[in-house]
Amino acid sequence: MKKFTGGLFVGILGTLAALFGGLFTFKKTVVDPIEDEEQKFEENRKKAMRKSRSAHNG
Repeated sequence: MKKFTGGLFVGILGTLAALFGGLFTFKKTVVDPIEDEEQKFEENRKKAMRKSRSAHNG
């Protein structure tokens, strides 16, 4: 019974490690590039708004 419990524990840890590794990889390859792109768009929008207001003031 001791070997079974040890094997079960190691199996659960391995499964959790694989799950968290997959989630971390997904975040780095899919989510972060999308967030970076949205941040760039937001900064460009702010710059365009400032430039537009500056052009109409004077």
